[in-house]
Amino acid sequence: MTAHTPPTPPFRDPRLPFAKRIDDLLSRLTREEKTAFLHQFAPAVERLGIAAFRTGQEALHGVAWMGPATVFPQAVGLGATWNPELVRRVGDAVSKEVRAMRGKDERVGLNVWAPTVNLLRHPLWGRNEEGYSEDPKLTSAIATAYTHGLRGDHPTYWRTAPVLKHWLAHNNETDRSTTSSSVRPRVLHEYDLRAFRETVEAGAVAGVMPAYNLVNGRPNHVSPYLGEHLRAWTDEELLVCSDAGAPSNLVDSEHYFDTHEEATAASLVAGVDSFTDHGTDSSQMTGRLRVALERGLLTEADLDTAVRRQLSVRFRLGEFDPEYDPHDATSEFDSPGHRALAQEAAEQAVVLLKNDEVLPLAPDTRIAVVGLLADECKLDWYSGTLIHRSTPLEGLYERFGAERVEFAEGVDRVRLKTSAGGFLHVPVVEDAADEVRGAEGALDPALLAGRTDLPSLATDATGTELALVDWGEGVLTLRAPDGRYLSVAEDGRVRASADQPGGWVVQETFRLEPHDGGHLLKHVGTGRHVCVSADGVKVAEEDPEVFELVVAERGEDAVARAAAEADVVVVVAGNDPHINGRETEDRTTLRLPEHQERLLRAARAANPATVLALVSAYPYAVDPATLPAVLWTAHGGQATGTALARVLAGDVSPAGRLPQTWYADDADLPGLLDYDVIGARQTYLYFEGTPLFPFGHGLSYSSFAYDGLTTRVEGGTLHVSFSVRNTGDVTADEVAQLYTRAVDPTVPRPRRELLDHRRVTLAPGTTAELSFEVPLSAFAFWDVAQDRWRVAPGAYELLAGASSEDVRLRTAVTLEGEPTLPRPVVAGGLAAAGFDEQSGIEIVDRTKVSGDAVTPAGGATGELVYRDCDFGRGISEVTVEVAGEGTVEVSLDGGPALAVLSTSAPTSGPYDYVSLGASLAAAGVHEVRLRLRGPLRLAHVGFSG
Repeated sequence: MTAHTPPTPPFRDPRLPFAKRIDDLLSRLTREEKTAFLHQFAPAVERLGIAAFRTGQEALHGVAWMGPATVFPQAVGLGATWNPELVRRVGDAVSKEVRAMRGKDERVGLNVWAPTVNLLRHPLWGRNEEGYSEDPKLTSAIATAYTHGLRGDHPTYWRTAPVLKHWLAHNNETDRSTTSSSVRPRVLHEYDLRAFRETVEAGAVAGVMPAYNLVNGRPNHVSPYLGEHLRAWTDEELLVCSDAGAPSNLVDSEHYFDTHEEATAASLVAGVDSFTDHGTDSSQMTGRLRVALERGLLTEADLDTAVRRQLSVRFRLGEFDPEYDPHDATSEFDSPGHRALAQEAAEQAVVLLKNDEVLPLAPDTRIAVVGLLADECKLDWYSGTLIHRSTPLEGLYERFGAERVEFAEGVDRVRLKTSAGGFLHVPVVEDAADEVRGAEGALDPALLAGRTDLPSLATDATGTELALVDWGEGVLTLRAPDGRYLSVAEDGRVRASADQPGGWVVQETFRLEPHDGGHLLKHVGTGRHVCVSADGVKVAEEDPEVFELVVAERGEDAVARAAAEADVVVVVAGNDPHINGRETEDRTTLRLPEHQERLLRAARAANPATVLALVSAYPYAVDPATLPAVLWTAHGGQATGTALARVLAGDVSPAGRLPQTWYADDADLPGLLDYDVIGARQTYLYFEGTPLFPFGHGLSYSSFAYDGLTTRVEGGTLHVSFSVRNTGDVTADEVAQLYTRAVDPTVPRPRRELLDHRRVTLAPGTTAELSFEVPLSAFAFWDVAQDRWRVAPGAYELLAGASSEDVRLRTAVTLEGEPTLPRPVVAGGLAAAGFDEQSGIEIVDRTKVSGDAVTPAGGATGELVYRDCDFGRGISEVTVEVAGEGTVEVSLDGGPALAVLSTSAPTSGPYDYVSLGASLAAAGVHEVRLRLRGPLRLAHVGFSG
């Protein structure tokens, strides 16, 4: 007899479409197996030969958390290149390293959580480093390029599956899991949704991650926008992965639902497909799902929908067709090409903000490189471990020769004297292992513990001189002579043990608190003070030591000595990405920390030829008036120093451009939680003040002439062309930028708005002819009266130039558009959130499932304006749908209140609406104003009679 080979199940048949294969596999999975798939760590199904799978591999600017990898510039630095083609190549390299690393370590995942497309609306946001730009067009262009690189170019199989972060309107770390972003319809459509939409529509996105915050009173993890907008933009199945711990937040911190089962069910129904919660332990989430099924909060069809989306990603990644997966054998890792690309990206990210002909530096220049970041190559929370490292000092040594470069870090050198007369002492340890945090990789680096194999600090008669840095707001680091930072491990002992400050809760920062003629030394991470006991130095709740700070040398003195002997001083200032402005912590000011201001003043006083090089994750408000040159770059990854040195030397002409406005003062900023970019006049789109440096700004070592701006409308496209010529004497890149503005708008429109851009390389005397095809839809705005996009008729100015303010050419076109129509309020009434203007109003959730309402901020008083309301031949009554307690006053055209509607008693809950009516006579077109008083929600206004 002959044994028969079992037939190949359809889900294993590569000849069938993915949809049919997924249908087959779904039919074979039990309900329990499908439930298990919904946690981040989906288990294997051995009976079907299906491997385990996890969502989530951080890869924002290189493979993160899994050990050594190529480290590219931070995302905001990639945005500063204004070069989608370069960023596509970066994404391509990152995805190849993901595949190569997975070949050696199955913990490395192929579902990458990148890029971040949150717009850089507010420069004090702690995660500014993760985004690309304040502009939705530039953000989507860079994000689209990165996702295409991550995806790969095979028509069927994806190299990695990118997930966009963080949906939606998320720009604050302060109380991020409980604050609500109030986003009016115009801001929602014209600003926050736009970057996501254009990136998703480009076709290389596998999913999104909702953000921790709420939008209009409703948590992003139960947002109806996931279905109404996100999934309407593409025919591809999109996998929505929750942010870490966010499913539990719906109950634990947001108190939006009473039970975790109800919250989990609501998330799944809203469109969340994979729950990232409780680490690798899936039992909590799967238990909640089982109970939700038992209670009828979910159906098995709901499970099928979510599992189908996950399987769609897994099939596209080639998991079920290893023999056909073109990426399976990818091994390119830390290749010469990747190293060269990291340097190219770092060079293209450098922005020259000011130059009074001091740059580039001559080859024989004697240079003093000074500052807290002069010999640093800083990483951030989403970096891999460095294989190669180049600091500004090392780059200048290599480029100019060590004999021509002097260095002064500018730290304060101190000893800490105890009340008993001894000094803190760092024991010398022979042959101590040189460990780098995270070098071995970790699925959750937040769980990495500090070292306990080294002895704790002690005291002796002379002590150890420590390098003290104040990173701002009194947050200090203390470093031992061997380069290790003072840190506190789980046992509470203070050791010189960390290679750099880092970790989810940084254990290397302290504060000096004045006390009893000396100082207490408070450890920020634990909130405890340092005490000295017979068995060593530790942090504890009791008996804090009172220290005397004995200063051996001020940092500015060392800087002044080095500066005085040099031809040119390069002050390298900026931030440590793990301190004062990072995930979980917003900044409080645009100013440089005082310690670094001291160093800059000292350098400038000793040598007027002082160049400021800012290496930072965000903008600063600095005074460039007395400085002959200023540059900025984000933390540029492994090639930071080499790139900066080559730009300073003129080997590369700088061509980075600012991806966000640099404001001159904190007073120019709106509130961090004010998400109304239109009403608060935020970003270059609406800001009416004078920026320190405008959006798109960046200088060159060459000069460029613009000429020949022409336009023509053909069908639904505006064709724009102009030329750019290099009129200087060095080869250089220019970033030509095309903007528009409505000449005579009927509603607030951007002062100017980026339509497109092009980065071109030009040799001296050569010309590039640039052509752009702009869809007429790019001139549309969200018409709240009609609840849709509309191109208004009239004149639009086209502006071409080198930045949003450096306009070289301009012309105007007249578009037919669609006429402005008044609101048909008799037929449809007024949706409360569809206002034209507001004062003192927040948008909140009408119900927990869908819809918006409005309420006075803080339950006080607010006003709403609805323009051009058409009452037709006349109405005699107004009705309002309200919940809570308070009063609605109705007036027309700015006149007195014509109707006052008040609740007789509070409604039973915030979602229990009642209808109130009053007499109101009106005919024709009028402006309607509503004044709200008290803690009530207004959902809708109707007119009849």
